[in-house]
Amino acid sequence: MNDLTYQARYEARLSRVLDHIYDYLDEPLDIDRLAGIACLSPYHWHRIYQAMYGETIAATVRRLRLHRAGGYLANGSMPIAEIAERSGYSSLPSFSRTFRAAFGMPPAQYRKQGTHSRFRPALSGDDEMVMREVVIRDVPAMNVVSVDHLGSYMQIGKAFDSLFGWLASRNLLSAEFRTIGIYYDDPGIVAEAELRSKAGVALPGDVSVAAPVSVVPLRGGQYAVLRHKGPYSDMHAAYEWLYGTWLVQSGREAADAPVFEEYLNNPKETAPADLLTEICLPLM
Repeated sequence: MNDLTYQARYEARLSRVLDHIYDYLDEPLDIDRLAGIACLSPYHWHRIYQAMYGETIAATVRRLRLHRAGGYLANGSMPIAEIAERSGYSSLPSFSRTFRAAFGMPPAQYRKQGTHSRFRPALSGDDEMVMREVVIRDVPAMNVVSVDHLGSYMQIGKAFDSLFGWLASRNLLSAEFRTIGIYYDDPGIVAEAELRSKAGVALPGDVSVAAPVSVVPLRGGQYAVLRHKGPYSDMHAAYEWLYGTWLVQSGREAADAPVFEEYLNNPKETAPADLLTEICLPLM
C-alpha cells in the first residue's frame, strides 16, 4: 500500500468526523464518540486531526457554533438566550462575553448594528458610500481545485476542511494559493438541501486529482467585486444589496456564469469581525 493510499484512509476517517460535527453541532462534544466515528484510538486521533486541519477539534466546534450564532442574529429573530443554549453555553453572560470577544460587540448590538446593517440603506442612509465600494475588475480565467458541497451555503466549511486535509496530506498548502468558493444556485428559489457549491483553491501550478477532488475552470472576464469585511454570516444582506440595488442601477447585466467568493484571510486565525471576502459577480 503506497503513501497516498494511507493518506486517503486518514482523510476518509476524519471526513466522517467533520460530517458528524456539522450534522450534530448542537450535541455536546464527545471525544470518545468521535474517535469511534474515525475508527482511530481515542488517545491519538485528535492529534492527527489537529495536524491535518490546523486547529483542535474543540476549536472547530467553538468556531462553527459562533459562526452559526452570528447567522442567527444577522438573519433571524431567534431569542439570544436560545442562541446561547444552542451554541453550548450554560449562561447568557458567558455566551455574550465569548461572542463579544470574537465579533467586537455583544449579541444584541450585533443584531442591530453588525456589518449586515450597512447594506440596508433605508436604515443606514449610506447608499452612496456602498455604491462606490463596488469595483469592476478584469479577472483572468483560472482552474480551481475543488470539492463539491450540496446543502446550506453556511456549511460549505465542511467541504473546505475536506479539501485542505487533502492538500495538506500532499504538501500542497502554500502561501501562494487563493481560496475560492463557487456558488451555483440562488438560495431564494432553490431548496437549501439542493444548493450546489464548490470549495476550492487556485494553485500556482497543475496538480493531479482524483475523487472527491476535481478541477473546475472559472470564467475569466469582467466582474463586479464587492469587498466585505465581517463575518460570513453577514453576507446574505450584502448579496441582496449587490443584486437588488447595485446591479439594477449600474447599467450592467450579469453574465451566464456563477458568482464566486475569494477569502482573503483564514477564519481559523482571524476574528469574525476582521474577515475579508471579495464577492465577485460576473458581468456581460
